[in-house]
Amino acid sequence: MTYKRWLIQTGLLAGAALAGIAAMVIIVDPFFQYHAPLAGFPYQIDNQLAQNPGMARNMEYDSVLLGSSMTVNFETDWFYEEMGLRTLKLSYNGAYPADISNIMAQVGKSGQTLRQVFWGVDLASYTGGITETKYPIPDYLYNDSLADDVQYWFNKDVLLDYMIKPVIEREPTKLSSVYSSEESLRGCYSREHVLAGYTIPEKNDAWFPGDLFIEGLEANLQANILPVIEAYPDTQFTIFFPPYSVLYWYEYIQNNQMDAVMYEYQYFMEKLLVYDNVSLYFFPGMEEIVCDLDLYADTGHYNQSINRYMMECFVSGEHRITRENYLEELQRMRSMTDAYDYDALFADGSGREDM
Repeated sequence: MTYKRWLIQTGLLAGAALAGIAAMVIIVDPFFQYHAPLAGFPYQIDNQLAQNPGMARNMEYDSVLLGSSMTVNFETDWFYEEMGLRTLKLSYNGAYPADISNIMAQVGKSGQTLRQVFWGVDLASYTGGITETKYPIPDYLYNDSLADDVQYWFNKDVLLDYMIKPVIEREPTKLSSVYSSEESLRGCYSREHVLAGYTIPEKNDAWFPGDLFIEGLEANLQANILPVIEAYPDTQFTIFFPPYSVLYWYEYIQNNQMDAVMYEYQYFMEKLLVYDNVSLYFFPGMEEIVCDLDLYADTGHYNQSINRYMMECFVSGEHRITRENYLEELQRMRSMTDAYDYDALFADGSGREDM
């Protein structure tokens, strides 16, 4: 009887401990699965896959910012200061169209009235499979079932990194700058740094059709992009193309795929320009930005001043693409990338070590 009593007592204590852990996770809710952040708790927000869905469902906002690492250095306070919008950043590094569609499904569950969507589009990532995501999605954080939430309640990383550690360090993440890489890249923005990490691509003389990327792009338009826009006819979509550096385009030139890339841009624009609730902004043709490597940490990632400039363009309308000017803007970009003196850039031997 004594042994049986011990087993019962031990079981009850273990059950109570597990119930206590689950209750703590539910009450604090570091991934925002059940409610908005509690006032006073120093939440650490640094996990896009795990924390975006809960933020989309339970935080208060009237606009969202979507896209890849090209969007993480926007400060959402800017959108309030300039446009009066309470914007929630829901970026995914390397975002594929399915990532955008998935998080917009979570936004739809929030019941929020959505005034605007700011959406950065990296067309190089828009031609894969229509269900493909950049990283595996933790389904238990995206579905509506409580049955699999035990993976959240009894998760060592949740308990240690998102509940105990924040209480000790008391340094909450500023929601406006969530996921920002600006601080970590601050010393990397320079021509020297970009060229030091760059290897000149070999010339590829293979022939590629002009519609090389269109089949995959069209599939994603129909499955992941146009349905999102059509589901929100009263929401303004500001869709923009980030300004990668001129070295980014040199990869396509050397690979003999520049014609296909330009047609991909044209095709995407023509598909979206028919929507009254869509505004397109095109920044890859801005010579003063894309040819200044001191603004970049690598061939694609620019410093935060460029994010600020793009936001200001959303207000002023500068660099907006219309049915009247889109072909002209594409030609301007193509002329710039074709005319650029790449040999002069590499004249000191930069990028040649692996040739």
